[in-house]
Amino acid sequence: MTNKFTRVILFIASVVMAVVTAISIRTCYMATKAEHHVRYVGMMNVASEKIAKTIRGMEMNAMNVFDEVEKHLDSPETVIAALESKTSLNPEVRGYFAAFEPEYFPEKGTWFEPYVVHVDTSDFELRMVGSARHNYHKSDWYVRAKKGNESFWSDPYYYYDGSDISGHYTTFVKPVFDKTGRLVCVCGADMTFEWLGKELERIDEAMRNDTLLNKYKNEDDDFYTVVINDDGSSIAYPEGKKVTMTAEQTVRDLSQRKSGVIDMEVNGVPSTVYYGPIEHVDWSVAIVVAK
Repeated sequence: MTNKFTRVILFIASVVMAVVTAISIRTCYMATKAEHHVRYVGMMNVASEKIAKTIRGMEMNAMNVFDEVEKHLDSPETVIAALESKTSLNPEVRGYFAAFEPEYFPEKGTWFEPYVVHVDTSDFELRMVGSARHNYHKSDWYVRAKKGNESFWSDPYYYYDGSDISGHYTTFVKPVFDKTGRLVCVCGADMTFEWLGKELERIDEAMRNDTLLNKYKNEDDDFYTVVINDDGSSIAYPEGKKVTMTAEQTVRDLSQRKSGVIDMEVNGVPSTVYYGPIEHVDWSVAIVVAK
């Protein structure tokens, strides 16, 4: 009887120890997971703020150019001079343009779009890009500007005219109206996504070296930052690390400017992706963490 009782006690003790061990492991796992969540949500917010700050700076520089055009609508020559006078404001801008309504300057006909384009590290040159082939009046950014009365960032697009300015762009756009409220032209600052890729590299490097953000870092942790459009497609990302988000709820979050987290496979690697909106634009930042 005593031996049987002893075995029962030992069995119960071993079960209790197993349960306590399992609970401890589970608690440790959940605590580690929570710490990781805090870390990467923090990184996502930092990245979003840094990108938004860069974008605000670009907007301010572009608005200075647009304001200069608005003050000099007397002739085609004064418009061109206004564009050229401010081109050195931001080296990341590919070019500045003013796309006019048909016959605004009768001598210029249907398409008058002077474009001051960045051709190398220091020089800009003037090109006239409006034509029947490049009928900007039908472009999405022009139609949207004509209907609205606010500046905005265009959806990413590919522009091709056979020249060296062909490429993937986004454009900061502002409609310009005369004193009667009539649309005069649409001004824009073109940027390729190279500047955003460089910005992501700087942000990732800074976050990897940030003591506070790396408080809960594990040795095996690896991450990178991407910028996602509101349809789930990548805008900017490290080379070879394009991310496409297709889950219905996630795409809905992106379009509604909500934050979230999703476990998904990214380029064949099981990953956790933390995402959240960027101020001023219809894009989101995402931190991709390999599991």
